[in-house]
Amino acid sequence: MLAFLFLLSLLSLLTSYVSATALTYKLVPNEKECFYTQVDKEGAKVAFYFAVQSGGSFDIDYKVFGPTREPGKDRIVLEGEKERQGDFVFTANEVGEYRFCFDNSMSTVSDKLVDFEIAVENEVRSQLPQKAGAAPEQLSGVEETVLKLSGQVSTLVRQQKYFRTRENRNFSTVRSTEGRIFRFSLIESGLMVAMAALQVFIVKMFFTGGRKGYV
Repeated sequence: MLAFLFLLSLLSLLTSYVSATALTYKLVPNEKECFYTQVDKEGAKVAFYFAVQSGGSFDIDYKVFGPTREPGKDRIVLEGEKERQGDFVFTANEVGEYRFCFDNSMSTVSDKLVDFEIAVENEVRSQLPQKAGAAPEQLSGVEETVLKLSGQVSTLVRQQKYFRTRENRNFSTVRSTEGRIFRFSLIESGLMVAMAALQVFIVKMFFTGGRKGYV
């Protein structure tokens, strides 16, 4: 029973260490959309990741705003224009609401499908139950191992998202190339038919003109 509680505490340690939000959102042309997260402790680490999965040139404008110090004035933490993806970690020096905005004003035709994740680190860690005869140093070592595993899992998830983004972009390139080849084939076929019709018309006119001259 104690071992079961120990495992449950390990799982709760993983889930309580960070609070994260992973979403996929579709921005229509000229749309601007913002997402919010609350930081309750000064000095917390905020991780922000995004990748444009489809649409146009796979780029988007983004801005991250911190809590406003003065009414009517936004404090920009991060910003970028025409970025395909980004992976950032910054320190929240102020407690309050942080705003993550995507802007598709650059596009007048294409929708943009954006995958993004916002994670806020919680400094408070769950206390593991002490087993009989276990030293505090052993529990601390277990905590560090669990946190290291959590970081490695997070890295693998980011790599999977990166490869997914590359796959979507490569697939979009293949579809675009197929479309161009198909359109070029149609144009080529149309030109061949037009040239054949022109040749028939010229030959017909030649014989028609020859007969008129003979008569």
